[in-house]
Amino acid sequence: MSKFQRHVFICTNERKPGDPKGCCAARGAAEVAEAFKEKLYARGFKRIVRPNKAGCLDQCAFGVAVVVYPEQVWYGHVTTADVDEIIEQHIVGGKPVERLVIPSEKLTGLEPPARS
Repeated sequence: MSKFQRHVFICTNERKPGDPKGCCAARGAAEVAEAFKEKLYARGFKRIVRPNKAGCLDQCAFGVAVVVYPEQVWYGHVTTADVDEIIEQHIVGGKPVERLVIPSEKLTGLEPPARS
């Protein structure tokens, strides 16, 4: 089996109701994950681009959070309506969908550990 060219990680984390951080599951993550799977496979990307359901990506303020590797492009507030655009513009065209990109300075928890 050959390696995947890309992985699309979709946060499907679910927190308890009332959690102040909220969660991607409550914002439609399961539907977004299913849309990526269906649409990528319909476009012929099975075994080329892998849609992956992920646990918490630690970007709750931007849920539904999606990250595309190996480019390390982080998307926030993704809905099923955005999936076609991400596939067409980013996966096919190689250009991130800027209106959905989480700016690197706003990503939480991704700073390298401090050295002592």
